[in-house]
Amino acid sequence: MESIYLSSCNRLAKVTIIGAGNVGRTLAQRLIERNIADVCLLDIVEGLPQGIALDLTEAQGLESHHCEIMGTNHYQDTENSDIVVLTAGVARKPGMSRDDLLKINAKIVTEATQKSLQYSPNAIYLVVTNPLDVMTYLVWKTSTLPKNKVMGMAGVLDSARLQTFIAWQLGVSIHDVQGMVLGGHGDLMLPIPRYCTVSGIPITELMDAQTIESLVQRTRDGGAEVVRLLKTGSAYYAPASSACYMIESILFNQSRLLTAAAYLDGEYGLNDIFLGVPCRLGSDGIEKIVELGLTEAEKAILHSSGDSVRDSVEVALNFLK
Repeated sequence: MESIYLSSCNRLAKVTIIGAGNVGRTLAQRLIERNIADVCLLDIVEGLPQGIALDLTEAQGLESHHCEIMGTNHYQDTENSDIVVLTAGVARKPGMSRDDLLKINAKIVTEATQKSLQYSPNAIYLVVTNPLDVMTYLVWKTSTLPKNKVMGMAGVLDSARLQTFIAWQLGVSIHDVQGMVLGGHGDLMLPIPRYCTVSGIPITELMDAQTIESLVQRTRDGGAEVVRLLKTGSAYYAPASSACYMIESILFNQSRLLTAAAYLDGEYGLNDIFLGVPCRLGSDGIEKIVELGLTEAEKAILHSSGDSVRDSVEVALNFLK
């Protein structure tokens, strides 16, 4: 099927989204309706990205944006992308082991990286596919891009979830709340309460330890809680908003301090691994990794998270041999 290319007046930065599932299509909507970037939405299913592109563009006059959107099944249409976002992959289904998920998504992500890189060798890559920290490593390994140009989206989402739960618990405006979550995107993520604040006040001064721990645990279970409520499918509005937030900081060179899955080369005592840490995101991608002062207990959790990710990376790399 031919690509549908629907143009308007101005040429902005170009973002390619690989995977037109719920996260991919919602991210496309976020980007164009906020006038952040032109979008190329790619999927292997014929007609799917084209239909989404047409539907979104037919709302253009109502939403008053001036972005271009393309729906395509062809990688050549992704040429000269500034950012490539990988959302393609399968969700874990009943009876599917973690290794099964790793094997399937590792193949999808590495093939998508290789094909898109031919047309956008200078792009920054943002990974959303799960298991996120592992897939981000595979993208970097496959692409041989500089480490600052590959990152994973997880910490922004986990921090946003914690931010929500803090605001609810304290009855304050969410705009006054800042969350801080490090580590892998999973059970071993590391929320750090003393770096979570309300108008600069650490939440450790605003609620007791038991309440904080309940919020931390709910954050760890945040994705699973949405899945249980939906019964079919998983979260996509907040993940799409999180990816959009990171893309905006990069394209507009805002240098925002956000948690991203970044390549660690000695930071936090970890090497050759992608893990969620505070990063300054600007036009060069990850401009700086910020090392926070962690307690010994926090370091131990972060390293345990890193060990878990490293083990999964080894399994995934073996699948690709």
